[in-house]
Amino acid sequence: QVQLVESGGGLVQAGGSLRLSCAASGLTFSNYAMGWFLQAPGKEREIVAAISWSGGGTYYADSVKCRFTISRDNGKNTVHLQMNSLKPEDTAVYYCAGSRGLGPGAPTDYWGQGTQVTVSS
Repeated sequence: QVQLVESGGGLVQAGGSLRLSCAASGLTFSNYAMGWFLQAPGKEREIVAAISWSGGGTYYADSVKCRFTISRDNGKNTVHLQMNSLKPEDTAVYYCAGSRGLGPGAPTDYWGQGTQVTVSS
């Protein structure tokens, strides 16, 4: 059974930082591109960042470029999202995902349960 378990969400003031982590099990982790998505209340889920199976390729949504950094450790089956200079509009539930490609539109096979990130102004 595949499991993606996110952690690291919470409440932070604008300008602050959070580091999200996702621990994967039950899949051949290095076969998948991994991504982070967000879903704000009343809005559709959208991609934030993604990283290729090797870590050599990354994708970032324009809204988070230069603020967020995605990384992975294939030896530990983990993927991380370092979020700096957080803004109130970053407030959302953040989901970890395992995909068969990199970036928007890539088929996504697995989802985590989500972790709440709230940025206060």
